[in-house]
Amino acid sequence: MTQSILGVHVASAAPADAALGGSAGVLPAGASLPTAFYQRADLVLAGTDADLARFFPGDSGVRQPVHTCYVPADLVTVDTPASWGRAAQAAADESGGLRILAELAGLTGDGVSDVVDRVAAKLQTEPIEDLRLDLEDGFGNRSDGEEDAAAAQAARTVAQFAINRANGSAPAPAFAGIRFKCFEGATRARGLRSLDVFVSTLVREGGLIEAGVSSDGLPDGLVLTLPKVSSVEQVQVMVDACQALEDALGLPNDRLRFEIQMETAPMILGLDGTCLIPAMLRAAEGRATSLHYGTYDYSASLGISAQFQSMEHPAADFAKNVMQVAVAGTGVHLSDGSTNQLPVGDAAQRRESWALHARLVHRSLERGYYQGWDLHAHQLPTRFLTNYAFYRDGFRAAAHRLEVYSRRSVPGIEAADVADEPATARALARYILRGTLCGAVTEDELRAAGLTRETVSSVAKTGVAASNAEHSELGGTQ
Repeated sequence: MTQSILGVHVASAAPADAALGGSAGVLPAGASLPTAFYQRADLVLAGTDADLARFFPGDSGVRQPVHTCYVPADLVTVDTPASWGRAAQAAADESGGLRILAELAGLTGDGVSDVVDRVAAKLQTEPIEDLRLDLEDGFGNRSDGEEDAAAAQAARTVAQFAINRANGSAPAPAFAGIRFKCFEGATRARGLRSLDVFVSTLVREGGLIEAGVSSDGLPDGLVLTLPKVSSVEQVQVMVDACQALEDALGLPNDRLRFEIQMETAPMILGLDGTCLIPAMLRAAEGRATSLHYGTYDYSASLGISAQFQSMEHPAADFAKNVMQVAVAGTGVHLSDGSTNQLPVGDAAQRRESWALHARLVHRSLERGYYQGWDLHAHQLPTRFLTNYAFYRDGFRAAAHRLEVYSRRSVPGIEAADVADEPATARALARYILRGTLCGAVTEDELRAAGLTRETVSSVAKTGVAASNAEHSELGGTQ
């Protein structure tokens, strides 16, 4: 008796081929599927394999900042990061010091002093991880001449950030760029014009090639933000604009990448009844780096009253859950939004705002949103205190599990107090790697735990420890 499988008739007791290439390998005696079945399976699934490799490449291991700070473009200077750090420390000192803010953030135990010391150092060395010079809502509608000048100056400032970071002459963000106006009809031309002026000035006048910082005139941490996206076609236009700028400026193909802001209801549920985010990521052709939730624009688009607009509103949670699923496995980072309750009033108002901010940051971290927006320098202490505590509190347990996992000759075989699979090991490694990249965990602490950056990075990317790479076929990587 025979039956048709993938168009190949297979006898129930057909002899196996002695030696096969491709995915079949050498089949054991008694196997029933012929060579043709394996070949046909590869043909049928070739498109699926290509789509998975292209659209779901997994986490690249590229650093994700813990926050993005938005500042009107004309107010940003090369001293902005340092001045924000000084303002953050001064605000903390006026309220009794970082230790008091740590208490407001709910930090307790023996490790608080260590966290406070690290955050104090962070505010001096890298007070802003990602800075967006805003030419959209934060800048407003001004004359073309004024916005052109602001876009050009923003390019020069971003270039100087890269130079300062390279030579260590002043605090500078690891990531920086502009948010231009959206591609809706009323602002499309202005948005494209600001994008053009910024990128063209950066390449032609930034001086990064001459300074030996860049081979193509663009900094490594350049970020371009496309806001208020409501259709796949807007993403396609952004891709076309990037390609046109690369061609005009002699940049390598795919050099310009961008992040997408989710601020409109159609991104979650489009006119055709589907979520548009997957289609937008496909249309981005690998250029999309991150997907950001815009708390207030999105809430307002749903008709939520201003007093109830929040990062923890049920509508916000639903949108971010959808976003999280949409970017899973794509390598695109996800960012939460912001709280507009700023710690800038009297002592009581500051304490309340810091406590709220810390709680919201921790809430995001628990839900797997490892980045958010900060709108004011006074939010930096609670951003870093909460992040550092989050990564340090779980470091020892995570490092122990990962160290045990990395010593296994075949992952999952030896008995341990926790039998972690490769997928869980990846999550542990990414947790540790994020903590290391933001400064919460040091290289010395990794070594003391029996780990190296190379081992952690290897497991974070594949789920297989570097020393166990030869066993990946046995241990699995899924």
